[in-house]
Amino acid sequence: MILTVTLNTALDITYRVRALRPHTSHRVTEVTERPGGKGLNVARVLAALGHEVTATGFAGGATGRSLRDRLARTPGVVDALVAVEGATRRTIAVADGTTGDTTQLNEPGPVIAPAEWAAFLDAYGDLVRSAAAVALCGSLPPGVPVGAYAQLVRTARAVGVPVLLDTSGEPLRRGVAARPDIVKPNADELAELTGSHEPSQATRDARRRGAHTVVASLGADGLLAVNSEGRWRAVPPRRIQGNPTGAGDSVVAGLLSGLVEHLSWPRRLARAVALSAATVLAPVAGEFDRRTYEELLGQVAVTGEATAA
Repeated sequence: MILTVTLNTALDITYRVRALRPHTSHRVTEVTERPGGKGLNVARVLAALGHEVTATGFAGGATGRSLRDRLARTPGVVDALVAVEGATRRTIAVADGTTGDTTQLNEPGPVIAPAEWAAFLDAYGDLVRSAAAVALCGSLPPGVPVGAYAQLVRTARAVGVPVLLDTSGEPLRRGVAARPDIVKPNADELAELTGSHEPSQATRDARRRGAHTVVASLGADGLLAVNSEGRWRAVPPRRIQGNPTGAGDSVVAGLLSGLVEHLSWPRRLARAVALSAATVLAPVAGEFDRRTYEELLGQVAVTGEATAA
């Protein structure tokens, strides 16, 4: 079982319009609603790849009930969310059918009380013991300590479970210091963490701060991965136009599935890049176009070399 943690879950609502123009009324052509938040997106992709997944985090209020109802209809994902008093947030994505661009509106999350955080820590401690790997994903809702991810990394490492961290800002800085097995920042998050805008230098700096493996997401330019075993670049065969929302979450799913399947690093990275590119063609985050994924998987160029033993 792979465990995903989404402390700031959301009900993702996507509106599709023919063309988005400021200061005008719009007729919505399609509405979709999905359980959201980075870790839940990761969970859906992992389940689609055939892995058993348990999803934990927080859910509350009417929005939380709606999210859990939809999560219950997601094959392969077990709901282990912890109930809270506050209402789960919504995210509103407006997809422009003319340009292909998406405008995102993100509500703040619920305020988490100290007792609710303590209840989550108890539940997480039990779940992680049965996990093959853990993904810690996304922002922190109000009330959760800024060092929360560092605490969750240490709990996983204490029982020998590999952990991947995908967050930003101060939670990332503190989480990296707890020595996660993998961190997956994008270029901006990596620069904020290290102060360097040069990816090669920044990945080395992030490793010195505590991460065992750094996988930097460089958008259309693919992935850069660095660890004690080697250094690799993985690049898609072509640029794919579409909605990039959720592409980074598919990278996490590719990396974690490759980890539990004991794939080599080049094969893990090829899978992650192919999944990310295929997600751009999917209508909503947490899904991918399977035909595109299977087509691209053998075409991703992975260069680099393993470190000599």
